[in-house]
Amino acid sequence: LGIFSFITIRAQLRQRRWLPWLLLGLIILMLLSVNGINAGITFLVRDITNALIQKDENESYKNLWILGICFIAALPIRSFQFYFSAKLQLLWREWLSKSLITDYLDDRTYYILNPNDESETNIDNPDQRITEDARDFTAQTIDLSLNIFDSLLVFSLNIFILLSISKELTLALIVYATIVSSLLLFASRKLFKLNYDQLRYEADFRYGLVHIRDNAESIAFYSGENPEKSESERRLGEVVRNFNLLIIWKAIIFAIKRSINYAGNFFPYLIMAIPYFAGEIDYGRFIQASFAFGMVEGSLFFIVNQIEELAKFTAGISRLAGFQSKVEEVSNKLIVNQEDEYFINQNNIIIKNADLYPPGSDIPIISDLNISISETDSLLVVGPSGCGKTSLLRMISGLWKPRTGIIEKPNIGDLLFIPQKPYLILGSLREQLCYPMQEDRFSDDHLRSVLSEVNLESLIERYPELDIKQDWPRILSLGEQQRLAFGRLLLNSPRFAVLDEATSALDIKTEQLLYNLLKKRALSVISVGHRPSL
Repeated sequence: LGIFSFITIRAQLRQRRWLPWLLLGLIILMLLSVNGINAGITFLVRDITNALIQKDENESYKNLWILGICFIAALPIRSFQFYFSAKLQLLWREWLSKSLITDYLDDRTYYILNPNDESETNIDNPDQRITEDARDFTAQTIDLSLNIFDSLLVFSLNIFILLSISKELTLALIVYATIVSSLLLFASRKLFKLNYDQLRYEADFRYGLVHIRDNAESIAFYSGENPEKSESERRLGEVVRNFNLLIIWKAIIFAIKRSINYAGNFFPYLIMAIPYFAGEIDYGRFIQASFAFGMVEGSLFFIVNQIEELAKFTAGISRLAGFQSKVEEVSNKLIVNQEDEYFINQNNIIIKNADLYPPGSDIPIISDLNISISETDSLLVVGPSGCGKTSLLRMISGLWKPRTGIIEKPNIGDLLFIPQKPYLILGSLREQLCYPMQEDRFSDDHLRSVLSEVNLESLIERYPELDIKQDWPRILSLGEQQRLAFGRLLLNSPRFAVLDEATSALDIKTEQLLYNLLKKRALSVISVGHRPSL
């Protein structure tokens, strides 16, 4: 059986899928062990109490030794349980985050979702959902699941002990817990919405500060500190306003919970006092009943005591589920809409009878367009601002789909798009140049040669080490960024280059130099621009 099992799941074993299940099994085993020890402790407490009352020294010390051994045994079990639970949370979070990132980046889902247009997507701050919400979801799910399982074990073991001592006390506890839990859950409904809103407001506030950091130079040029301060304070105001409501409702819930805890202390005394004073039970059983009552009460009120965490957990799940379902919806739409409007053509870009509408609009920006661009052609797109020049490039690149018509274009690697403000990744100078290819494809001498070709010798002098990491969008001027993008274009060597005013920040001489480099590489160039020199 062991050999058969190994052969059947050997692929999963190689991928370490067995590790989370092993950790979960160990955690459950530890919970069973600790609860078994706790159940035994109730009897030890009873015997110790009776021995003390009877002044039986030997029996008292014997039971104390056994109680100490139980505590010594439980300590490492609890410690390893904490470690394995945290490790399981980390493994799950890593898997979930990788899965979300993959789905988010596949098929340009991140572009289609367009988080800046919240009215269209209802998906705000996807960065927070992949990072914080995924982290909280995995941690809280495991904690809640294990705590619920632990509470069920506590209830199962101690309810029989309590029943064996007093059926009246057991029945009173169950009725009391049912009524109070229902009342508190009803009072806590407001917390769920407030926690959901709080996560969003916190994320919006953080995004506003990140936006200031990313656009620090532009804000400084405009001296736009006051508007930025006003906007940041407005976002902070939303955080504070919602949190004030949270504080009020948390205070109400806290008062109810404390009242429940205080009231629960009276039940064992009120109900067990009668049989105790009547001599029907000894004091040890009275203490054991109080101990078991507390354990069962804690397990029954687990959800009530965790109501605030449950509200946060529900809010996190809603945001994560909303994000994941939206990503899946976009992916399914892409599969359904992958009709025959795009074909692979190795040597040409051909557009036939294409009508293009901007997203969310019924007004065409391009109508019945027919054009053919071979790998030996170059095309210059000119026209007044807003007439649809960049929209044409988006259609050619596949970012916007034509509503009608057919487009033939080369494979992704043979078509490279360079925008007016080049995209610079979070990485080294080497990675900037090689993007989106692997940096180990080119030698240092090759990279330095390309930098010299695009007139970036000064960059080599400032940063002779190509592996240096800097905040490149802030350090490099727009002209340097555009030249760096041309260096990237030369290294990628596509068959077609799509340039959207990619030399707008350069002088005429440098612009001519860069276009001549593309001609030498025999690239077909599609350009949007306003300069007559183009």
